[in-house]
Amino acid sequence: MIKIKRVYDEVEKDDGIRILVDRLWPRGLKKDSVKIDKWFKDVAPSDSLRKWFDHEPDKWEEFRRRYLEELRGNPATKELVEIARDHDVTLLFSARDRERNNAVVLREFLEQEIKQKE
Repeated sequence: MIKIKRVYDEVEKDDGIRILVDRLWPRGLKKDSVKIDKWFKDVAPSDSLRKWFDHEPDKWEEFRRRYLEELRGNPATKELVEIARDHDVTLLFSARDRERNNAVVLREFLEQEIKQKE
């Protein structure tokens, strides 16, 4: 199972492996105060894509398309696919928008990759 939640949300016992998927460390959090098992910053959107999107809802579909394209060519996704295939994971993000953020797209990508490899 692949869950997504804000890094600021409470830790739950069914979170499984908690993976931060942002390129930048979340604002206002100290590294030793957050339960994060892994930080996959290399699977986050490129700086140029992240800055272009700027969490503007009008750009969501184009952001989704571009980010999926980045993920398909990103060798860093291989390890993450393997982890998500074998374990329950929670993808952690810091964006305020729970519906339109990189973790939503990344979960979609991981689910497709796992399904193709079955």
